[in-house]
Amino acid sequence: MAKTASAMSVVVAVVATAVTCCFVLAAGQDSDAAAMMFSEDTSMGADELTARPPSSQDMSAYTSSAGHTLTGKPGATNIQKVYRTAKAVDAMSAMVMMMAAATGSGTGMAAAAVNNDTAIDSGSHTSDLEWLSNVYNPHLWNPVELPAASMLSVQCRDVMKTYLEALRRGSFWAAKMADASGRYSSQLFFGNDFWLGSHTLCKELQNKATNQYVPPFEAKFYVAKLAIKLHDQLTPRTRLISLGLCMPKDCSSTDVQNMVSVPKEDNESNYRSYRVLNVRSVPGTYTLWSDGKFQLLLIVVGLVTILTIVGSGYEMVLERRKAREFKKRQIAQGNNNESDSKVEFTLDKMQAIEKMQNMKACGNDNGTLDEPDMLFKVSRNEQILLAFSAVSNGRKILHCGPAPPESLTCVHGLRFLSLAWVIMVHTYLQVFSIAENKMLRTLTERNFMFQTVSNATFSVDTFFFISGLLVTYLYYKTTNKKDGPEVAVSRTPKCTSSILRNDTIKFFKLLGYRFIRLTPAYMIVLLMAEVSSRWLRNISVFEPENNNHISCADYWWRNMLYINSLYPRNEMCMLWSWYMSNDTQFYVLAVILLLVSARHFKGAVIGLLAFLIGSWVVTIFVAVHYNFRARIEEPFGLFDQLYDKPWSRLGPYLFGMFAGWFLFVTKCKLKMSFLTVVLGWSLSLFSLAYLVYGLHVVHLDLAGSALYASVGHSAWGAALAWIVIACCTGHGGCVNSALSCRLLQPLSRLTYCAYLVHPIIMTMTNFQMDGPLHLHNLITMILYFGNAVASFLLSFFISLTFEAPVVNLLKIMLSPPQVKKTSMEKNSSELQDS
Repeated sequence: MAKTASAMSVVVAVVATAVTCCFVLAAGQDSDAAAMMFSEDTSMGADELTARPPSSQDMSAYTSSAGHTLTGKPGATNIQKVYRTAKAVDAMSAMVMMMAAATGSGTGMAAAAVNNDTAIDSGSHTSDLEWLSNVYNPHLWNPVELPAASMLSVQCRDVMKTYLEALRRGSFWAAKMADASGRYSSQLFFGNDFWLGSHTLCKELQNKATNQYVPPFEAKFYVAKLAIKLHDQLTPRTRLISLGLCMPKDCSSTDVQNMVSVPKEDNESNYRSYRVLNVRSVPGTYTLWSDGKFQLLLIVVGLVTILTIVGSGYEMVLERRKAREFKKRQIAQGNNNESDSKVEFTLDKMQAIEKMQNMKACGNDNGTLDEPDMLFKVSRNEQILLAFSAVSNGRKILHCGPAPPESLTCVHGLRFLSLAWVIMVHTYLQVFSIAENKMLRTLTERNFMFQTVSNATFSVDTFFFISGLLVTYLYYKTTNKKDGPEVAVSRTPKCTSSILRNDTIKFFKLLGYRFIRLTPAYMIVLLMAEVSSRWLRNISVFEPENNNHISCADYWWRNMLYINSLYPRNEMCMLWSWYMSNDTQFYVLAVILLLVSARHFKGAVIGLLAFLIGSWVVTIFVAVHYNFRARIEEPFGLFDQLYDKPWSRLGPYLFGMFAGWFLFVTKCKLKMSFLTVVLGWSLSLFSLAYLVYGLHVVHLDLAGSALYASVGHSAWGAALAWIVIACCTGHGGCVNSALSCRLLQPLSRLTYCAYLVHPIIMTMTNFQMDGPLHLHNLITMILYFGNAVASFLLSFFISLTFEAPVVNLLKIMLSPPQVKKTSMEKNSSELQDS
């Protein structure tokens, strides 16, 4: 029996060895095929290797090089070969184990197999990251049993079956469709919420001119919004993920949502949650040319552009004709100077020269002509047409000549630098919104210099300060020009019915002038914001946070009345326009105080102090009530309650009014000792630096935060008041030279329009991208410079076509031909030109 058992063992071993050799040879053939498939071949591209069936030449070349005949179905793809190779290896392993088990000599191998099975079973519990990679994986979908097949349309089931079967066969177009879709790749815990794939690739793979293999159906791109929750340590809060899907167009958004909504949680890991919130197609059904608001925008911009072109052409023709007539008159008057022939005469220059000559001839010193017989007198219609001329308006905007006497030239630098600061912080918000590594913001906030960005909210306080400064200074300069500064400190209250009526008329004239001057450009930009928001939501793979397409359509009248900052943030059209609302409300208050000061100066001072202290008290109360904490990470904390509300921003404007009054009273002449100058500059610069960078080293409690929110803005205005007073009275040194640089004058004139349009430029840039941006500080700074340049270029066009013509028309309206300007008209004109 022992001999018989031994003989049987030998026979079984021989048979097992023979079978093993057969499988080794079969596996060797397929492994050679796999080796050939991944070997370097200069005659075929990498995409061709994974996309098309091998040609007969490739087969013959492969057969000759391998030294044996290929097995398998003719025309099989490389993916199928690899699949068969894996099957052969698995079958061989199973046979070896069977032989080993039959002979009893493979106890160790059988034990290893059992351990391997155990390991496989234990590995069925997928990790969180592996689970994420299968959130959307069409390779795992069964073409026969589609996910949520009963909820799909018939057309969708048919094309999805075609797509999934082609994907399993390794078809080139199907692989490209799957590749164009998004999936989890990395950096989820570093802020990557965008698994978008490529909308452009999904669209391009249907281009027959550039693709040899195209889908047999039309493909469409969808973006699904997913709510995913993993372990609490990994995702403390539910993450909203944007998933891009390149799917057949026959599948509607509902079909796609039903397929992707298949639960991705198992019994062992019920802490995971997965939900599809919505699915939208990109692009959607919206068409720009059918939008009535877009048509209105085109009509308005088109008409104004035509007026600008016609006005410019007419001015050029008029200048040439007037120049010839002017030279003839100069020759007739015996003023034949050869140097005049080299001078480029414009209408303004010729008018000024002739006016001076006529006044000298008439012996009139009061600046008027008794019998105006001017060569350059034009009709009212011609004045209106010339008001739109880009030639004269462009010269005024780009003028860099010497400033008039007693001008506050340092304001130009402050205005430009403040807007540059605003654009910088908005650029960071721009890139944070579409970044795939959002957590870099947390790392960047640890940098000391990043406080320049996080505390850029003070840049708007500079605008408020400048507004209060110019309104007060120009009001006193124009209204009290004849009476001198003594009127500003008059202690004799006068309030009769006629004075009250005149002051009321003045108030509405000043307010009306401001409204008419600012609103046209404002409303055009608002229309641009609404149309662009609607269009971007239709074509973008991202979802902009702003709702301008809704809020601007419903609440545009709030912006037009400059009261939008009094409403919640989610109802605000053009969120950044809260500054316009506050500034106009402050302007109303300033005009009332200025009109009162002309009759009762002490009363105006008491009112100003009451408003200043009242703003502090209200801000402190609100901050304490809502438990406000000043933190670097939340520069816009309590936006609706504190950030944009007028009572928390009034301080800088009132300090600007004080600075304007002080400069008017002193006539920009003030003697100070060296110690006073040094102490003033030290305190002002320390205050500015502490307000911007102090939160990095000092952590404020509730009381400190409330004080910081209330008095901080006023302290910023007080520091700026010293800087302006020092610069305008000759104690500014190099600071005044830098701020008063003539090259900044054109940029300063464009800040209003640039402030309005720069967020639209950023939004248009952001949400037309095909995928997220990988953050880096250097890239952000390059984007910042691009945003600044583009903003000023677009603002130049808007100022040239809307802002400057409106100012000219107001001057024509307030200054009829052959009628001298009244004091009130000069006041309105000079006050608002600032």
